[in-house]
Amino acid sequence: MRIYGNRLIKTLAGQDTRPTTARVRQAVFNIWQGDIDGCRWLDICTGSGSMGAEALCRGASLVVGIEQSSRACGVIQENWQKVANSGQKYQVLRGDVLQRLPKLTGQQFDRIYFDPPYSSGLYQPVLEAIAQYQLLDTTGEIAVEHSPEDWITPVIPHWEVCREKFYGNTALTFYRVGE
Repeated sequence: MRIYGNRLIKTLAGQDTRPTTARVRQAVFNIWQGDIDGCRWLDICTGSGSMGAEALCRGASLVVGIEQSSRACGVIQENWQKVANSGQKYQVLRGDVLQRLPKLTGQQFDRIYFDPPYSSGLYQPVLEAIAQYQLLDTTGEIAVEHSPEDWITPVIPHWEVCREKFYGNTALTFYRVGE
């Protein structure tokens, strides 16, 4: 898989992870293009780490990824090490996302990308946890990747949906802290 700057990164063989397609990845970074340099990025259900690697290539100061698969964590670590420069920090956290999020209390992120297995049932509880632990900066945004079919937009108190985008079999719903 190639990311920003024509850099090649590794992916896991098989169906254990579902990398975000190049089309969707490009759309997210086009939408957030002026907000990546220097940002703090949280990548939830990180998979191969392509979104976090892209954020690092575009100048994010910090990238944190949460991934359950230990095999995937090794690949993510390798990918991020390959693209990060000496002024950037990154961390890969292995484990259940709902157990890992509380450990990030006290940190805030400018951009959060959340791409769980579509049928995992994680959407509502993870978004509620992000809100509960105040992980999204008040000027930040979260992009949630999901199937456009059977999607019921989670309602999170004090958050608002700021845009929704559709790309074939993939949809993105963007949230920010409301007024």
